[in-house]
Order: sequence, then structure tokens, then C-alpha cells
Amino acid sequence: MTATTATRAHARLRPLGAASARWASGFWGDIHDRTRDVTIPQIWSSLSDPAVSAGLTNFRIAAGLDSGEHAGPPFMDGDFYKWLEAAIARLETDPDPELAARIEQIAQLIASVQRDDGYLHTPTIISSRNHEDAIALADRFNFETYNLGHLITAGVRHYEVTGSTTLLDAARKAAGFLEDLATNKPLELARSAICPSHYMAVIDLYRATGDEQYLRLSEAFIRVRDDFEGGDDNQDRLPVREQTVVAGHAVRANYLYAGLADLIAENGDQELEAVLERLWHDVVDTKLYITGGAGALYDGASPDGSPWQDQISRVHQAYGRSYQLPHTTAHNESCANIGLILWSERMLSLTGDAKYADVIEQVAFNSLLSSISLAGTEYFYTNPLRQVRELPFPLRRPGDTALHPTPPPPPSDERLREPYLSCFCCPPNIARTLARFHERAASVGEEGLYVHLYGGSALDVTTEDGGRLALREDGDYPWSERIAFTVTDAAGRGIPLHLRIPGWSSGATLTVNGEPVTVSEPGTYTRIEREWQQGDLIELALPMPVRVLRAHRLAEEATNQVAVRRGPVVYCVESADLPDGVVLEQVALRRGAALTPAETEIAGHRVVALETEAVVLPGTAETALYDDVADADLATAPVRLVPYFAWGNRGAGEMSVWLPLVW
Repeated sequence: MTATTATRAHARLRPLGAASARWASGFWGDIHDRTRDVTIPQIWSSLSDPAVSAGLTNFRIAAGLDSGEHAGPPFMDGDFYKWLEAAIARLETDPDPELAARIEQIAQLIASVQRDDGYLHTPTIISSRNHEDAIALADRFNFETYNLGHLITAGVRHYEVTGSTTLLDAARKAAGFLEDLATNKPLELARSAICPSHYMAVIDLYRATGDEQYLRLSEAFIRVRDDFEGGDDNQDRLPVREQTVVAGHAVRANYLYAGLADLIAENGDQELEAVLERLWHDVVDTKLYITGGAGALYDGASPDGSPWQDQISRVHQAYGRSYQLPHTTAHNESCANIGLILWSERMLSLTGDAKYADVIEQVAFNSLLSSISLAGTEYFYTNPLRQVRELPFPLRRPGDTALHPTPPPPPSDERLREPYLSCFCCPPNIARTLARFHERAASVGEEGLYVHLYGGSALDVTTEDGGRLALREDGDYPWSERIAFTVTDAAGRGIPLHLRIPGWSSGATLTVNGEPVTVSEPGTYTRIEREWQQGDLIELALPMPVRVLRAHRLAEEATNQVAVRRGPVVYCVESADLPDGVVLEQVALRRGAALTPAETEIAGHRVVALETEAVVLPGTAETALYDDVADADLATAPVRLVPYFAWGNRGAGEMSVWLPLVW
């Protein structure tokens, strides 16, 4: 079995695997090590412990090795597969015979549960084993196709990394089940295609096997969807080519559009590509938080999707109207933010446009990393931009620490990351994203090597004509402006190097062996073409002045407020850094006040904070809905801002990204 040579035939760029791109040092090198040593083992300890999670137990019961009932949500199979994908990625970057043996054993267990027709859903299989009525695809919110999609993706990765066909065979059988549905039961497939991970998955399978039936299956998914009269909840109210704004459930939207972008890379559908670019800009230009958070609303209905109110259905974790971006009640599910990375990286591959890498970086340094503790062992499901004390209503949370009914939510100022959530979709998604984050560092195309993200990479690429370029990145990005690449090996004719000049930057400079190179505009790639020699030194300086940013006039909750960003990192104020007697709502920034970078530690982890003299506003009304403004002089106090991704690591407290501005 060999992979096709025509994969990504219509994409400008191809991602690099672990053999060609690694996070070997620096910021992302540390994250890689933490993911390998802490996060992946910690999630396995939860999934494999019946007292915490039924993730593994469900498969053992389905296989007849244990007795009992299915436990957990219907999408728990998919959560298990996502962890498996993360563990397989660890095998690729850091080979481990013991882990490899465990993964093969798990693969055999999964394959043993699968029906002959390719269907695999442990709730249904366990019910059948227990002689209970069990009907496949009976409820779209059983997430069968979502689970099968993640099974296929894990199966492909297992084959690519280890050569084992155990899980690949299961993946092919699962795709066969989906193909039968598309051919013979299209309505059942369309209705059940909730959170469509299977769009991306079958393209993965096509690329691994070269079997065009999987490419045709991907195209069939669109036809089936377009013939189905659905709603906003799964983006199937309108045919995909008629969609002009992104509406409804944010995770499902981002997964759908990522899968469509994968298809375009194979069939070159320019009309569909234009649709995706329009939809991507709708999100990024009008619905994206400054942290890269996506899906603002706990409950929404894409209110402008239809003029007929009786056709509008409630949608959980939804994209709302343009500029509808609440702070305290921001949902921003971790999976939605990851979905935006998946969508953006595929658009980047298609076009080579640096704007997509800008957004990947925006999400990665902020909302992605905020979703996991600095220790790498606790997780957020939602990622708000403000947390306040004594909120008079509970904010739903999907978690508890064992297989019990979810306890009442704690007071809002005690919302903390948790090691296990009863809705466990986000933690393994975070793990697989970080375990495969080396694939986002750089890409290759006909025009050379493109470096997308900075933070400690080691790159080594060889072209078809025998050219080779190996680079080692040194520096302290994102805390320091200097990024240095040293050529560690080179051969053949020179491979052009393209370095991304971030859209947030201004005044970037570039030298090769001390000689200046003209830098292109922010939000583009600067091309360097020469015959490389071992020892060549490429130095990129990205000045990082502290930026104080305001929001669009229609973003009502940010009126007369500002947010602070330095380089790609967004900052916030936490109550832990406020002087005694000062509460969150009293803190304001004075226009023009200095914000000085200062190294510090949070929970034992080094970060660069920003120190300033903040304005202390008079206290606000505590009981009355409206009250007179206090006649008091404004005071000042020293305040420290910390990276948003590091908030919530020092116990319960208040936090805000947006702060009032005093002129």
C-alpha cells in the first residue's frame, strides 16, 4: 500500500512531519516536552481509570472482556480516539517501545469491537451485547459519524507512524460504512453528520492509501448535506455554497469548513474555496475574540439566519451576530478554538497567504494555551475574557471529577481548570493539537520552505532535486524580538526560504550573515534566495512595543475599554496582582502610561509580565442597579498584567482582558 503522489495537488504548501520539523527548544519546545511527559500520560491515567472515566472500560465491555453498561456521553469514543492520536504523535516525535506496544494493544481492542459492516459505537454495541434494543443512527446527537471520523484519523496516523495496519483496516471499514450510508441511506447520514470530523478523516485516508473512493466519498458528503433541510445547529440550513456568514455551533462550523478545505486541496474547487475565504473573513473580521476565541455565545440562534422566527432553533456554543462578543459570558469552547486552527492551517496550505498563519499564532499563544494549566494537567472547557466575583447566575460547566451527576456550579470567581470533565472532548483535543504542533511550524512548496511560527524549531527539508536546507532556531520568542536561524546543513542548489512577517509587527529587520535583507510588508512572507552554506546566520528582529488596542464601535461590551498585546501575546489583569483594597472593576489604564516588560514566575513558570501605574477608579455600585458617580479623586496604584494564557493558575480570583481607558 503506497500513498498517492497527487495528494494536495491543488495546494501551494505541504505540511512537514516530525522528520522535517520539530520544536526542539524554546517556548514551543517546552510545551512539547510538557505535552509528552505530563499531558498525554495524565489523560491516559483518567481514561484508563474506571473510577474517573469510562473511556477504556466502554471498549472492554463492548469487547466482552468486562460486564456492565455504557457510561459517559455518546461521544466518549471520539474522545478516546483523540487521546490515541496524541499518543501516536508522541511516538513519532519521541519513539517509546512500551508506549508503541500499548497503542497496538489498544488498536487491537478497538478493532475487535467493530462490526463487520464497519460500524463502531460502543453505546450501541454494549446495548446489543446486553440484549437491549439498539438502533444505529437513531439519534443524531449520538455522534456516531463524529466518532467514526476520529477513529479514521487515528487509524491513518497509526499506520503512518508505525506501519501497523491494525487500526488502518478499522479505518477503512469505518469509511466503508459511511460510503454505504452515502449511497443507500443518505438521509440517515445527513441527519447524523453532527460535528463532521469525518470530512477531514476520509481525506486523511485518501492521502494515506491513494484510493480515490475516499476522495469521491468526501464529495458525496457535500451532496448529501446539501440535499438535507437542517438548521443552524449543524450548518445544514443552507447548501454550503450559499452560505455567506458563519452561524450556529462553532465547533461544528469550524470542523465542517476545515474538511471542505481539505477537499479543495485535492479537487481544486475554486468556487468552494471562495466560499470558505468569505466565511473565514466573516469570523476573523467580525466574530473573533482578541484572544483567538471562537463561538461567543453559550446559547444562540444565528438570529439573522431566517426572517421566520419559528424556523430559528436554539444553538449551544454558537457564533452570534457580528461584533456580539461578551466578556464574562464568552463561551469560546476549547474545541472551537482548535477547530479554527484546523480550518486556518488548511487555508494556509491552499493559498500560502500569511494571514492564516497570523490567526493560527493568535489562537495558539492565547486561547489554545489558556485552555490548559501551566502544569499541563488541568483544562478549561470555556475560555472567557473576564471573570468576576458574585455573579448572580451560574455559568454552566461541563465537568466533574468522577462518574457522578455534575455538581452545582461553584461561584463564578472560583471557576478553575479541572483534571477531568464529564464532557471530556476538549482535553484530548488539546493534547493532540499540542502533540502535533510541530506540523504547524513550517511547510514546503514549489517555491521553497515557508516558516510560519516561531518559538524554537528545528527544520530539515530535502527537495526532489536533491537540495537540502536544515535550520536551527534560537531565541526567546515570544518574549524577545530577536529570532536567529542557523543553517546546520545545506546541499545542492539553494532552497528559497520564506520567513513570515507577522501582521501585528511593524519595523521588522532582517540580516543574513550581518548583511541587511529587505523585509516585506507585515502579514506576508519575506523571501530569501541564495546558495546556503553551513553556518549561515539569519537574524529576524520583530520589535515588540506594547500595543493598547480598542475594539470596533459595534463591539458594545468593549466600549471605552482597551486590551493590551505585546507581540502575539494578549495580556490580562488578575486580582492576584492588585494592591490590597483595589478590586477588578476599579482598575483602568491611563492613555500613554508606560507598560514595562518584566520577567516573573506564575506557578513556577517563567513569563514576561507588564508593569504599569494604573488608575484606581472610585468604587462602583454594589447593590443598586444604578447609582451616582462618587465625587472622589482618582488614585493610582502599581498593577501587573500577565499573559492571558497564564491566568487562573494561582487559585480562584477575578480576571479581565478589557480595561477602562482614562484619557
